[in-house]
Amino acid sequence: KNCFTPLPPLSSQKLGFFLVSFGFIWGMMLLHFTIQQRVTHESSAQLRMQILDLSKRYIKALAEENQSVMDGPYVGTMTAYGDALCDNWMVLIFQADTRVPNNLNCCALMMFSTLFLSVCADLLNGAQEKCELPSLDGFPHCEGKLNWMKDMWRSDPCYGNYGVDGSTCSFFIYLSEVENWCPRLPWRIKNNADEADRNTQMEIRTSFEELYRVMSWREEFRWMMLRIKRMEEPWVSAVRSLATKQNLNNHKRKKVLVHLGLLTKESGFKIAENAFSGGPLGELVQWSDLITTLYLLGHDIRISASLAELKEIMKKVMGNKSSCPTKGDKVVELIYIDIVGLAQFKKTLGPSWVHYQCMLRVLDSFGTEPEFNHAHYAQSKGHKTPWGKWNPYPHTPDNSFLGFVVEQHLNASDVKHIDDIKRQNQSLVYGKVDNFWKDKKKYLDIIHSYMEVHGTVHGTSTVHLPAYVKNHGILRGRDLQFLLRETKLFVGLSFPYEGPAPLEAIANGCAFLNPRFDPPKSSKNTDFFKGKPTLRELTSQHPYAEVYIGRPHVWTVNIDDPAEVENAIKAILSQKIEPYLPYEFTCEGMLQRVNAFIKNQDFCHGQVMWPPLSAMQVKLAPAGKSCKQVCQEQQLICEPSFFQHLNKDKDLFRYGVECKTVESTSDIVVPAFSESVRHCVFQSDLLLFSCAGAHQSLTRICPCRDYMKGQVALCKDCL
Repeated sequence: KNCFTPLPPLSSQKLGFFLVSFGFIWGMMLLHFTIQQRVTHESSAQLRMQILDLSKRYIKALAEENQSVMDGPYVGTMTAYGDALCDNWMVLIFQADTRVPNNLNCCALMMFSTLFLSVCADLLNGAQEKCELPSLDGFPHCEGKLNWMKDMWRSDPCYGNYGVDGSTCSFFIYLSEVENWCPRLPWRIKNNADEADRNTQMEIRTSFEELYRVMSWREEFRWMMLRIKRMEEPWVSAVRSLATKQNLNNHKRKKVLVHLGLLTKESGFKIAENAFSGGPLGELVQWSDLITTLYLLGHDIRISASLAELKEIMKKVMGNKSSCPTKGDKVVELIYIDIVGLAQFKKTLGPSWVHYQCMLRVLDSFGTEPEFNHAHYAQSKGHKTPWGKWNPYPHTPDNSFLGFVVEQHLNASDVKHIDDIKRQNQSLVYGKVDNFWKDKKKYLDIIHSYMEVHGTVHGTSTVHLPAYVKNHGILRGRDLQFLLRETKLFVGLSFPYEGPAPLEAIANGCAFLNPRFDPPKSSKNTDFFKGKPTLRELTSQHPYAEVYIGRPHVWTVNIDDPAEVENAIKAILSQKIEPYLPYEFTCEGMLQRVNAFIKNQDFCHGQVMWPPLSAMQVKLAPAGKSCKQVCQEQQLICEPSFFQHLNKDKDLFRYGVECKTVESTSDIVVPAFSESVRHCVFQSDLLLFSCAGAHQSLTRICPCRDYMKGQVALCKDCL
């Protein structure tokens, strides 16, 4: 008998009802679970968006509340764009939040958001910690430029385009990174241009092909090109020799403009046209040697000898009338120019020429002293000639000595036989123009009593030449070299001043009879120097030869004193004088000097680091003496870049000068002090520091330095 009674079978209708009911309940539970999950997810997203939105509103509120704040540390690059920048950061946070898994991003992003909001709040509240200004040592104009910017930053909208907004920090960033008057803030990222500089390193050249191609199509360059071709072999030999002594390939290759105003039609000089007929060649010698030097050192040079060429080279920046430099790649980085060319450059560029002042290297045979190169001061003293700044000889050290190369006109075959040429008992007079010989017969008669007198006077007019003179006329370079090799004495006539010929004569073994000037010649007593931008006094026809070469090669005498002239001639004839050429007038010497200038003379980035301060030797110039004189008497040279390191009482104290009272003034003879009352006078205008000039009652403080023998422009530690 069965224990269980079997259930009655389910009808299809009941089974369907049961399945539908179960499915409904399961579906409702699933729907509830899904809805709950969706609501939770949407709520977190909404909360997150609300947080971000509130954060942005908080930043904007801070910005509105702090509109007048103008001295925060980041103002120059931050507050002008602060709202947009913070807003962008919040968007980035949101984007990151949608990508990072939920189990990782919540706490991290909230912490980042909190930190970010704190930073933004600090920015907008003017936090000061990162705008603490660094030391201004080595940037003498920085403080003055900062003061100017505070008053004038609204004078041109270009300052605002560079991020200047009235804050001290924005001024400092502009003056350190755009105009380079101040040191860069330590926390600022360096400009990409710094990286680019390392990618444009120069490489020396040993072929002139490219230079000849550039110069050959201009008739104005014909004389210079002939000189370069004659000297091609010694130039190439020199650059190779120098490259073995110092690294010439690890410096930046610069874009260099060479504008020869003296060769332009507008100058009216016709120097190039007269170069082959006895015209002045000194300037062309220096320009051709400079162009050769720049080319061989590997720089990118563009040569201009017309206004059209100048405009073509500078066309990119000619339209810039703003007070700020043009953005983008520099058209040029260094400009060699003369006085005429400088006037043309200013006129061509208009007001924007000031952005290139620090790049200018002005070739000036006379040597512009600071008091002539400072418009306001020059006007106060009645001067009218703002010239300057690179010289063929080391004149007043306020200028740089560019120099030139004394040409050796002999070929390889000539050099082998040059020593076979015997010295004759003859002299050669320095003066290719008849008028130079005027009133010199008594002086020449003394010389003629001891030896033959030869000349190289140009033209048919020789009325001032004594009858006993053997005139050869204008000689080719090679023939002149052989004549000098036969000659014992090269005779100066007092004019022309400071020409290259005495150096050529000394290099060929001649002694040079150098006329002394007593009193010294200057713009105060000599028409030739009137209107020139210097008060320099020439103590002889060739001061360089007198000071830096001297006996037995150079005999400086009073040519109006027969006994002194006769004694010098006897001394010269009694000894054998070997050829001598100072290193600075050789190809290698000029390459070394110009390379050092280009590498170290940076007037566009305020800091003065060269020559090194270790070379400074402080000397005192008594009343009535200039720093140039005092340094020279100590076998040193005055170094104007060191003056700024002697322009405070604490600076002088280190050298035994105690200041009880102090004052500042704008004058070329300070810093100086009174020994009796211990009163010190300092320089208020840094452009007036000068090696020239003497004070009639105060003792001048003079920064001297040593120099390499045969290379006066460089100190012993300058390389």
